[in-house]
Amino acid sequence: MSAARHFVWLHKWLLGGLALLAVALALALARWLVGPEVVVYRVIRGDLTRTVVASGHVETPYRVNIGTQYTGTVAEVLVDEGQIVKRGQPLIVLESSELKSAVVQAQGAAAQAEARMRQLREFTLPAAQQALKQAEATLVNAHAAYQRAEQLSKAGFGTRETLDTATRDLDVARTQVRTAELSVYTAQPGGSDYVMALTQLNQAQANVATSQARLGYATIAAPRDGTLITRNVERGAIVQPGNALLVLAPAGDVQLVLQIDEKNLGLLRVGQDALVSADAYPDQRFDAKVSYINPSVDITRASVEVKLTATAPPPYLRQDMTVSVDIEIDKRASTLVVPARAVHDPTSASPWVLVVRNGRPREQAVRLGLRTSDKIEVLEGLAQDDLVVPIAAGVRAGQRIRPVAS
Repeated sequence: MSAARHFVWLHKWLLGGLALLAVALALALARWLVGPEVVVYRVIRGDLTRTVVASGHVETPYRVNIGTQYTGTVAEVLVDEGQIVKRGQPLIVLESSELKSAVVQAQGAAAQAEARMRQLREFTLPAAQQALKQAEATLVNAHAAYQRAEQLSKAGFGTRETLDTATRDLDVARTQVRTAELSVYTAQPGGSDYVMALTQLNQAQANVATSQARLGYATIAAPRDGTLITRNVERGAIVQPGNALLVLAPAGDVQLVLQIDEKNLGLLRVGQDALVSADAYPDQRFDAKVSYINPSVDITRASVEVKLTATAPPPYLRQDMTVSVDIEIDKRASTLVVPARAVHDPTSASPWVLVVRNGRPREQAVRLGLRTSDKIEVLEGLAQDDLVVPIAAGVRAGQRIRPVAS
């Protein structure tokens, strides 16, 4: 074994360590010369929308309590909770035997009153008119007889008794005419008998309408289209006015009720657009608009109640369903956008970024515009396609790097 080989054999571990050290120094030198790989972000031009995110629940603008108009016993309940109903659809049927009897009685009284009116028109009035004609004829004869008796008495040919009889007959005839005239008048429209009979007929017909209406109340129908969300009645139950037997959520506009953190109150306006998704259907989104902002703040939760109206609510929405809402606060079209993670001191008066120039990050002051949770609009200081270094990269200004676009 030669001396050189013997030396290597004896110092192989030392030489291996020196070789590794040399490789490490070479790599460090290369790294220093070309810089580390750093993921950077490209400044892009696009649309930027700022939103307020909140969760809430579905609520109809109002609910309709459905009850009974009178005390009665439930014969049938025709619907179930959660069922969709149409206006006029029967919901509950009450026992109605007494109401049907009342209708029959009222109809009988109305028939009697109608018969009384027909009697006045067809018999009483014609008979009174005929009696008047007879009385008028009798008066004409009595008046002629009186005139003859008076002339004979003046000529000295008639007796006093004959004149007295003619005078009495004339008075009786006049009385009969007045009586007949009164009978004709009372039987005509406007007369007392006619008015009384007409009043009785109107009252009887009103009683028929009332009894029929009460009979109609025995069938409780839906006042409008909607969904039954509560049912508090069963067959055989005795129900009374004032109690809600069913609760109806009317079909139509759907409200979304949210509790928004009061710090966002100044950003909200009535009429702002929003995008909504139900937690049960997260992949299906629909539009809504802010329709109401409560003027007061809930001090216990430090929040403000906000209501949105769904312009075209999907059919799967249900009362009290949980929803997530993005309310559009502001929007910029075709503007320069950078990730928020690349902006230093964004809330200060002098925000800045590290922009890559000739392979080295340089500090660049910027003027910011609209901000969202993860993106920021740049108004001045950057151009489209510039590369910016995220804060988390941990590099310094002037350091050589190898940028890798994200």
